[in-house]
Amino acid sequence: MNIVQEFSRFAKQYDTYNIIQSEVAKKLVSMIERRDYNSIIDIGCGSGLIYKNIVERGISFDKFTVVDFSIEMLEIHPSSKNIEKIHLDFNKKRSFDLLNRYDFVVSSSALQWSRDLDMTIKEISKLSRDFYLSFFTSNTFSTLHRVAGIKSPIYSQEIIKETLNRYYNCSFEIVEYRLSFDKVYDMFKYIKKSGVSGGDKLLSYSQIKELIRSYPLDYLEFEVLFVIGSVEPTSL
Repeated sequence: MNIVQEFSRFAKQYDTYNIIQSEVAKKLVSMIERRDYNSIIDIGCGSGLIYKNIVERGISFDKFTVVDFSIEMLEIHPSSKNIEKIHLDFNKKRSFDLLNRYDFVVSSSALQWSRDLDMTIKEISKLSRDFYLSFFTSNTFSTLHRVAGIKSPIYSQEIIKETLNRYYNCSFEIVEYRLSFDKVYDMFKYIKKSGVSGGDKLLSYSQIKELIRSYPLDYLEFEVLFVIGSVEPTSL
C-alpha cells in the first residue's frame, strides 16, 4: 500500500489519529510573524490543520491555496470563497507548473515523504521568498525500528538540513514528542491510521506480533524538524 492510499483510506477518521500532527501544525503556525497576507500556499494540506490554526491566530489573507495528492483529503479540508484547492503530487516536477508565487509557503508533516527531496525542495524554493516547514525525521519511532531491525522510511534530520541549505537561508529547531498508550496494540493501530508511517508495510504479520510482545516502551517517539527559510531575490 502506498502513501496516498494510506492517507486516503482513513481520511474520514484522520483527525482522530493525528494528535502529534496537530501539535506540529500549531507550533509551526505560531512561528509565522506577520498577521496580514495576500496569498498563502499550504503544500500537503491534509485535512486542514494549518488553515484552522492560521484562522485561530487571526492571520488574514486574500487567497489561501491548498495542495494535496489525496483527493479525499482535499474534500474534507475546509472550503470557502478564498480557498483554492489543487490536486497535485509534489513528487512530479511538472506539478509545480500549476502553481504561482505566494507571500509564503507552509508545509507541515508532509515533505518527508518526497521521493526526490532535492527536486521537491528546489521547486518549492521558486514559489516565494519565505517558508515555514516541518518534517518528521528518521528518529521518529526510533526504538520501534531498532527492536524490529528495520530502517526508517523517511529522511534523517542531517539529510533534510543539507538539502534545505542548498536553496534556502534557514534556521532550524528540533522538537521531540512522545505519545503514550495503554497497550502496545493501540500503538500499532495509531501508526496504521495516522499516516505517520506513510503506509509502508515493512513487517510481516508474525514480525508485528513479535514486536508487540517485545516492544519495551509504553510510548512512541517522534522527532520533528521545524524550519524557517528564506530565499534572496537575487537567487530566484
